Formats: sequence, structure tokens, C-alpha cells
Amino acid sequence: MKKIVLLCASGMSTSMLVRKMKEAAAAEGYECSIDAFSASEAATKAADADVVLLGPQIRFQKNKIAEQVPGVPVDAIDMRMYGRMDGKGTLALARKLMND
Repeated sequence: MKKIVLLCASGMSTSMLVRKMKEAAAAEGYECSIDAFSASEAATKAADADVVLLGPQIRFQKNKIAEQVPGVPVDAIDMRMYGRMDGKGTLALARKLMND
């Protein structure tokens, strides 16, 4: 089962997007775990993830976070996708980054 981790400034603003992503995964029959955490928890919560997605508000930390989770694909969620709380699109982004 794939592990998808979303990181944002405090870990709170992505909770609605996580719910939408879980709904999209269920609709597709795709088994995965999806959780959101604060960027300050990257090294402990995302080190074993299959992919890390960043909230647009912390996209500037992409390189720093990538260094904390070596070997894990890291990318920022598009601001429009995030603003629309597009769970299906965000899940598709995660799957693309994992080559899944």
C-alpha cells in the first residue's frame, strides 16, 4: 500500500484536501494511506512515504524537505488545484510522481 504525505505550514489546512483525496482513492478502488502533517515533521513523518506533496504556501521549502526525505519524490500542489480542494487531481499528481 502506497503512503502519501501532504505537508503544509501547520498540518491543519490540508485536512480537507486529504479527505477529498481519500474519497477519490475509494472511488478508484486505489488502496493507499494519505495523511497531512506540519512541514516541521517532514523528517519523522514523511521519511518512509512513497511521495510527499507540499501545500502551495510552503512550496519554497521543496529543496529543504527533499533533503530530509532522501529518495522520496517531493513536489508542490498547484495553487489552483489546492484552492479548489481537487482531491482527484491531487491524487493523480501523487500517482504520477510515484510512477503508479
